[in-house]
Amino acid sequence: MGLVSFFFSVWCFWVFYVGSVESRRVVPPEALAEQEADLVARIPGQPPVKFRQYAGYVTVNEAHGKALFYWFFEATQKPHEKPLLLWLNGGPGCSSIGYGEAQELGPFLVQEGVPEIKFNNHTWNREANLLFLDSPVGVGFSYSNTTSDLESLGDKITAKDSYTFLVNWFKRFPQYKSHDFYLSGESYAGHYVPQLAEVILDENKKTRKDNYINLKGFIIGNGWIDWETDQNGFVDYAWSHAMISDESHKEIKKKCNFSLSNPGQICWDAMVPINDLFDIIDMYNIYSPLCPDQNLTFSASMLSSRALKLQHGKNNLSRRLRGYDPCYVAHARTYFNRQDVQEALHANVTNIPYPWDTCSSVNENWTDAPDSTLPTIKKLIDAGLRVWLYSGDTDGVVPVTSTRYTINKLGLKITHEWSPWYSHKQVGGWATIYDGLTFVTVRGAGHEVPIFAPKRSRQIIRHFLANKKLPSNPF
Repeated sequence: MGLVSFFFSVWCFWVFYVGSVESRRVVPPEALAEQEADLVARIPGQPPVKFRQYAGYVTVNEAHGKALFYWFFEATQKPHEKPLLLWLNGGPGCSSIGYGEAQELGPFLVQEGVPEIKFNNHTWNREANLLFLDSPVGVGFSYSNTTSDLESLGDKITAKDSYTFLVNWFKRFPQYKSHDFYLSGESYAGHYVPQLAEVILDENKKTRKDNYINLKGFIIGNGWIDWETDQNGFVDYAWSHAMISDESHKEIKKKCNFSLSNPGQICWDAMVPINDLFDIIDMYNIYSPLCPDQNLTFSASMLSSRALKLQHGKNNLSRRLRGYDPCYVAHARTYFNRQDVQEALHANVTNIPYPWDTCSSVNENWTDAPDSTLPTIKKLIDAGLRVWLYSGDTDGVVPVTSTRYTINKLGLKITHEWSPWYSHKQVGGWATIYDGLTFVTVRGAGHEVPIFAPKRSRQIIRHFLANKKLPSNPF
């Protein structure tokens, strides 16, 4: 028995110690020193966890003093075996830290009161090593010491800088270079994600082996992808969900030609009734109450660059019973402006001359944005990348109708007809599988699907990463 016990002890050592450092043993000393400098011991208010987390800056243009901020979480178990997943929030101008990590799919969610942080039982780092990036500069904690950088932002420079970030991040974390790599995001990430994927794809063809990125696919939620279909879907969704009258719908259809980049003032005048909805309901989830005692401004350049305001709301009890707190944005704003939080995250090291916010005004200087990223998505499908789109069906901003119209524009062959998928014994939504693309709806979820359907969002990402169909029967 003594010999058996000895070998058992050796096995335990291998599993629990050697296994835990497996992903670190290939790291050269200089990279390991950078990792240790970015290691986050604990952020204020967080519960204890067993996985490592890192945060800090990666320089993307040394001459300009331009650096992007990241927050990285190793997978909760066997990180050396799990893929790497990058998450990008949209806007343009909204923080992946402030939204994706702190409100949606990260391990640490902000909340009102003490403790300020709660653990997310459905965090996506149960399925993958999870990387959040604030992009472009001027968003969240990302910055540039060259003022002109903040005045010439757009889709192209965002994709270029994000690619440079990844190349340099992999130099700091080389143990993840061989992992399968996936992109994910929501909203204006319908531009960010395919554009970054295209840069990676193109650069992989000509770069040195040590800069090769092992990109396998991407997944986008409620993505702003095609101007014409997104606008038509936006209008039709508002009408079909009884938010505008028959007369207003007919007027918009008559006076708006969204095949034009700018359909003109006559169209914008017709759109007034639908735009006014943003003043009276939460268009990001049309069945949720507004945030009480707050006046929150969101960046939504996707909708004609207008500012969308959520005014004072009522019925705090209803808000809490739904399990959805539309005031999360205010909690995040308070939390990430704390000095002790910034110090723990190695953030704001240059004393940025403005307070941290969930969304910035970088979109006011946005210089380029194509009307559609569909040609890029088609190119990526043809290149063999895995492509999934999902849509919360109570989002009124980039609604499910928009995404369906957009996919139809691709003209892909259907290989598995529209049918329900299940989360245990309940219908989680519906799905259609095309030749090269999977489309999934999420029943009862708004614009930020992981907020409204955390368990099902994790189920979706698990099946996406495994390249498996969602369950078609109760289980």
